[in-house]
Amino acid sequence: MAITSRQNPVVARYRAAARGDAGGILLLDGAHLLSDAIHCGVTVQHAAVTHAAQEQQDVRDLVAALTRAGVDVVTVSASVMDAISPVRSSTGLVALAERPDRSVAQIFSGDAPLVVIGVDVQDPGNVGAIVRVAEAGGATGVIAAGTSADPFGWKALRGAMGSALRLPLATLSTAAAVAEARRHGCRVLATGPRGGRSLFDANLTGPLAILIGGEGQGLAPSIVAAADEHITIPMQPPVESLNAAVTAALVVYEARRQRS
Repeated sequence: MAITSRQNPVVARYRAAARGDAGGILLLDGAHLLSDAIHCGVTVQHAAVTHAAQEQQDVRDLVAALTRAGVDVVTVSASVMDAISPVRSSTGLVALAERPDRSVAQIFSGDAPLVVIGVDVQDPGNVGAIVRVAEAGGATGVIAAGTSADPFGWKALRGAMGSALRLPLATLSTAAAVAEARRHGCRVLATGPRGGRSLFDANLTGPLAILIGGEGQGLAPSIVAAADEHITIPMQPPVESLNAAVTAALVVYEARRQRS
C-alpha cells in the first residue's frame, strides 16, 4: 500500500532533513548516491520509493539490499515523492541516513596531508564540487569554514557525487580551521586573484592546508596576511577571478603533480 497523503509524518521527516533540521540526518536523493552510501557503510535509516522507480533494475536491487539490511522502505505516490524530494525532477528514490562519523584528525592524516579549507563558500553546489575534486585529486580532507554551506546538505551531497560520504570532512570556524592546520604541522596557503606568488612557482609538497575564498569577495585581507604564503592562479586579462571550485581543482591538481 503506497503512502498517498502529503500529511503523512514521513513527509515532515524528509522535509526536515532537506532543511538540515534533522540533527545529523542526511537526505540522499537518487540511486547513485544511495548506492555510494551503502558501499561506504553509511547507516541508512529509512527509504521511500515510487512504483515507477521500482521498474528500474538498479532501484529494485537497492530496495532489496535495504530490505535485507532491515531498513524500513516505503512505497509512495508520485505526488508524495514530489513533496519529500527537494530535487526539481525527482528520481523516485530518496533515503534518510546518518552522517558519517569522521574526526578532524582524519582530515590531517598521513605524513603529508593536503587539506582544502573553503572559507565562506556559500553556494552548496560549489561546496559539493570542491569536495568532489578534493577526493579526485588526492586531498586528505576538506573543511567547510566560516559561513560556508553545509557539505552534508542535500544539494552539496549531490554536487559531491558520493565524495562527501568517503572523504573526511568537518565544519569549523575559520580561526579553528587554521589553528587545526597549524597544530597538525601544515603550511597554510591563501589563494587570491592577484598579488601572490604564481601557483606554478609555489611549493605544494609537504603538509599543506589551502584556503579557498568564497563567492564575491574571496578571502579577507587579514586571512591572507596571516597565511604562510599567498598564491595566485595566472589569468589572461580581462578575467579577474575564478569560481571557488575551479580554484580548488587547479591548486589540488598542481599539488598532485608536484607530489607525484
